[in-house]
Amino acid sequence: MNPKLLKAIVAGVAGTAVMTLVMMIAPMMGMPKMNPPAMLSMMMGMPIAIGWIMHFMIGIVFALAYALLFMKVVRKVNSPVLKGVLFGLAAFVFAQMAMGAMGAILGGMPPMEGSMMLMAIGGIVGHVVFGIVVALVVKDA
Repeated sequence: MNPKLLKAIVAGVAGTAVMTLVMMIAPMMGMPKMNPPAMLSMMMGMPIAIGWIMHFMIGIVFALAYALLFMKVVRKVNSPVLKGVLFGLAAFVFAQMAMGAMGAILGGMPPMEGSMMLMAIGGIVGHVVFGIVVALVVKDA
């Protein structure tokens, strides 16, 4: 397998794992509960295990997009951390659009709990953490 693709797959799994950990501890810091696998499974009407699989598959797809496309866009940025922050912000925006589209296609989003502003901040932080991990793992593949 192409080393760049392998690094991207590992980066997607690692980034998703770290992002998920951040989202699990966020309520301990006063942030609303965020559970992407539960939200995905609820939207699809599938068991939570499918939500977890989808969550990690989406992380891998995002990491592949980073390695194959986004790295070219930010090639003049020297810092892998800054590349990761930029990618995390882009991933957050894309994820919000995709979730909105999925909600429209699948008949609505699950009810949100807590402050929308805090949820947005938590989502941005989670995606930025994801982006940084992906950028540091993929690096110069």
